[in-house]
This record gives sequence, structure tokens and C-alpha cells, in this order.
Amino acid sequence: MLRLPAVAGQFYPGNARDLAAAIDRYTISDKPQQKVQARACLVPHAGYMYSGRVAGAVFGSIALPQKILLLGVRHYPRGAALAILSDGAWRTPLGDAPIDAALAAQFKKECRLLCEDSVAHNREHSLEVELPFLQHLRPDLSFVPLAVGTLQFEELRATGEGIARVLRNSREEILVVTSSDMNHYEDDATTKIKDGYAIERLLHLDAMGLYDVCRRENISMCGLGPAIVMLTAMNVLGVARAELLKHETSGDVTGERDAVVGYAGMVFS
Repeated sequence: MLRLPAVAGQFYPGNARDLAAAIDRYTISDKPQQKVQARACLVPHAGYMYSGRVAGAVFGSIALPQKILLLGVRHYPRGAALAILSDGAWRTPLGDAPIDAALAAQFKKECRLLCEDSVAHNREHSLEVELPFLQHLRPDLSFVPLAVGTLQFEELRATGEGIARVLRNSREEILVVTSSDMNHYEDDATTKIKDGYAIERLLHLDAMGLYDVCRRENISMCGLGPAIVMLTAMNVLGVARAELLKHETSGDVTGERDAVVGYAGMVFS
């Protein structure tokens, strides 16, 4: 199956030249730096003009392996709650990125709740907007897309544990790219406070703590489900280091502070 782009020309440039130039602008640093050997990362998925700087700070700082697990949220109600695609390719203006069928089969074997489902992925942007960054920086990549549309903690934990088994047994390095924006549509000061609560739990790799604080403080972190899956996997693997590379809100771009969206870029190594 070939999945065609759903938000090219809206969330990111619709032609290859402009798209590559935008990614270079967001990822190339004036200061040479050694690339981080990350096991996972958290990146936002808004339009590039809003969150590209935060996503670029992450993607520009890590050594990208050839194999990627791309975890995103299912924003729309249609489709399976834990939806995977196991074959074919995804097209962006930069070309076609192949799904790693063998790796997808391993995830389906270890994560029994995953369902093969194209409906959940058809119009979803949370995974798509990360793909051009990955294609441009690692042209030979293969990936597995997983859209998360449930907030049932036990289901999320079981999926994270299954992912950890695949990562642990793999002879090749696999990076988990987790796609999420932070708090939505409150004023800038409130959003920064709420984002801080969530970021603190992410820095402690505390899956249950993140789940609880988002519910208790009404933090509208849209990728809470994918983040819990990722944190669970990192805990099983014994990953202990987390770093916040950049945090902004849409107000830092637009100057509008009354209703903003928060964006965090984090690395787990």
C-alpha cells in the first residue's frame, strides 16, 4: 500500500526543494556538536512554522539509525485504537519511505493489541510531519508507523512492554520517535506551567506519573498515549537519562499569548 501525503503544503512545504531547505534551517546548528546516541525522542507535530524549531533541535542533535519506530497519536475517532501498518510505503515531497515489514511483524508478534489498520493512518498528521525530517537526515531509513488512539493505561503499558522486547532482541539499533504536542489553547503562562508539570514527569521517565498529572491538572498533551508507551519501553530497557532540548509555545512564533500550544523536544538515552 502506498500512503499519499495528507498535509503536504499545509503543515510543511509541498515541494522537495522548499521542504529540504526548511529542514536544513531547523536542524543545522552554528555550533558543531557530537550527535547523541538516543534510544527515543519526543518531538512536536504542528505546522513547521510553529514547531519546526523544536523538532529540528531534536532531530539535528541525534544520530539517526536506519530503523525507526514512529509513534503518533490518532487525533480522529476513526480506526483502530492501536493501529499499525506493516507493508508498503509513505510518500512525501521527498520521495517514498518504505515500511519495514520484517520489523512490523516483530512488533505485531510481541504487541498482541496492535491491529493492522489503514483507516487510523489515512488522514493522520502526527506521524506524517516527522517523516520528512527523517527522510532528509537519513535517506535510507525504513520505519514502522503506529497510531495510538487509546488512553487505557494497561493497554498502553502492555504495548510498551512488547515494544521493549523487540528493541532488546534486535541486532540493529531502532529509534523510537514519539510525536506529541503539549498543552493546547490556554494562555502562554498557564501553558508553560502545565507543560512544566508534564516535562518533569517525562524527565523522570515516570509513565504513571505523567498519566496522573495530565489528568489531575487537565493538561491537554495530545500524545499522552504514545508518550506512555515510549516511557514504558524505556523503563523496561533500563534507560535512565532524559534531557529537554527545547521548549516553546506557538506564541513564541506568532506573538499571540492568549491561546497557545506548547511544544517540547526531548531525548532519551
